[in-house]
Amino acid sequence: MKPFLAEILLTKLTAFWTFAKLNNFFPEGTAFANAYTSASLFFSIYVKAVVLYHLSHAVQMNGCQNHCKLMKTETTAFNPKLYIGIDVHKKSWTFHYQTDLFDGKTITQPASPSKLVEWVQKHYPTHEVTCAYEAGFSGYSAARLFQKQNWNVLVLNAADIPMPQKQSIVKTDKIDCRNICKQLKNEALKSITIPEEQRESFRSLFRERNNFVMGLRHIKLNIKSYLMYCGITIPEEFDNASWSKNFIEWIKNQSNEYETGALKISYLLKRYEFMYQESLSVSNQIRLYARKHYKKDYYLLMSIPGIGGITASAILAELGDLRKYNRFDDLASSVGFVPGIYSSGDKTIVKGITPRAKSLLRSYLIEASWQAVRFDPVLQEYYRSHYGKQPNKIIVKVARKLLSRIHAVIKTEIPYQIGVIK
Repeated sequence: MKPFLAEILLTKLTAFWTFAKLNNFFPEGTAFANAYTSASLFFSIYVKAVVLYHLSHAVQMNGCQNHCKLMKTETTAFNPKLYIGIDVHKKSWTFHYQTDLFDGKTITQPASPSKLVEWVQKHYPTHEVTCAYEAGFSGYSAARLFQKQNWNVLVLNAADIPMPQKQSIVKTDKIDCRNICKQLKNEALKSITIPEEQRESFRSLFRERNNFVMGLRHIKLNIKSYLMYCGITIPEEFDNASWSKNFIEWIKNQSNEYETGALKISYLLKRYEFMYQESLSVSNQIRLYARKHYKKDYYLLMSIPGIGGITASAILAELGDLRKYNRFDDLASSVGFVPGIYSSGDKTIVKGITPRAKSLLRSYLIEASWQAVRFDPVLQEYYRSHYGKQPNKIIVKVARKLLSRIHAVIKTEIPYQIGVIK
């Protein structure tokens, strides 16, 4: 009840009671007169309490308003967060989501990143989105689409995702995506590098060259194997890894008693010729592209002994700009020139070179090291200082030294100078 209404009602009741007493409507001592007197006294006390409450409340509000005028108000913005863990497959995606306040659901949808974007825009349009999925057959196209939506995207190495032992026994898409989402929210995940589209395309071309080289090696083995199967002995001057034109002519001139045998050799030689020409063509295209788009770094790398056009292109395709590696140890770890170590208490076991590596690039650098020790006296002296050990282990040490020189040349942008032993 508002205070002014209570006061008006109390005034009218008092006037009515006075008029009733003057006209002796309710004689004193009657039950009605006593009840009315008690009610009037209670109502009077209630009205006074209501008035005092409203007066004190008005004073308090007035004081707060004055205090707020003196205060400097600041507005703090907080963006709600959304975390999405995705298990990617060819035909469907299963994802689990959580916000910064509550756990969400697990949803399966068609294998389309645009579908996931539409779902987020419909249900959580104002949230800051962070998502993660395992690297694999789907590449980086989904990650780039999510980045265009200003999402934080992590592409994960499956071996780097923490998981309980139970999950290695019971594995489902639902469990996998829930675990990714949980670890993502806990900030326990680290993304692999998402390459630029140009470098990714260049890297794909370079790796295709390796497929041709492996195919060429395979068809050479097939031809030699068939010649031995037919009892044809290969002359000693031709029995090596380098196939000359004379050797190809010698194979063509081998007579076979049956027509089908001759056709077999003919088709094998056609496959060899195709693989050989394609590997030459793709190698030329790779060198041409590297000279055009990475000219400065390409020629800096070519100044290092043992580094040719293909190896220089391999470094640029697989690693990109080496200037992003501030520490050489980071570069060595990325390529795979670090040991595996198991240490517990006083016991330490060095397991050898790590299996986590850019294995193709590492093999190219090891091959380049065999050439480098022939022309660089410093590297040659380093190789000789480990005399007595297994050569295949020594050359790995030399390859790490060679990688450190590659890193220094690119960082300083000074062509390599062959050292001199004093």
